[in-house]
Amino acid sequence: MTNIDTTTGHPPRLTRLTFHSPLSETRANTLVHRLTRTNPTTVLDIGSGWGELMLRILTAAPEAKGIGLDISPQDLARGRRNAEARGLTHRAEFVEESTIGTSRGPADLVLCIGASQALSTAPPPDHTTEALRELRRLVTDNGRVLLGEGFWQRPPTPAELSGMWPGAAATDHFDLATLLDLAVAAGFRPEWTETASLDEWEEFESAYQADTEIWLAQHPDHPLAAETRERLDRHRAQWMSYRGVLGLAFLTLVPAR
Repeated sequence: MTNIDTTTGHPPRLTRLTFHSPLSETRANTLVHRLTRTNPTTVLDIGSGWGELMLRILTAAPEAKGIGLDISPQDLARGRRNAEARGLTHRAEFVEESTIGTSRGPADLVLCIGASQALSTAPPPDHTTEALRELRRLVTDNGRVLLGEGFWQRPPTPAELSGMWPGAAATDHFDLATLLDLAVAAGFRPEWTETASLDEWEEFESAYQADTEIWLAQHPDHPLAAETRERLDRHRAQWMSYRGVLGLAFLTLVPAR
């Protein structure tokens, strides 16, 4: 039975997620292989959460050390536990730290998956342009950047926007072609362009809520049940509004000289 998380006093959170993004095992394995071909020795993970992809890269690149930066103590603690379980404590560091104007880097490999807003104070979509410039500053000239960035697969309708996150607007994201043009303008060449599939999105969104949904079904009268139900129902409705409309691009970027 799924129980209350005794460390927080709240229902369980994200225990069914391996990655905090719509990323399959197959794609993750391919990314690790591609990103370690250049034998990186330093890895910087922006908005790392628990840093699952970074830990896999460190496993595949035994000379590398990595730093994951995030502002979620809970996710960072999970990353530290996972690093310890894999014998990576001496090579993986998880730091609670804002990344706006960070003095970290430059690193041979910079990961920024769903976290470009952590590199810019500009409103969307301008934060993407600023974040790309920051990523160019944070990567070595012979390094790589993996950017996971949202984009519109097609223009959202007004009805769809009204069901998404609060204040959602058509200007919140670019289309994929524009996103690639912005990467080039920021000083990169795209080594590889790929996008999350519908299957990856459905696995991610289902796993995002699954453990809490089970808990709610088993604890309908718990003091936290009402607010948990409202949160789950709201997120599911938002997902149904952006399903098939919002995409996530995984761009492997090479610094241009």
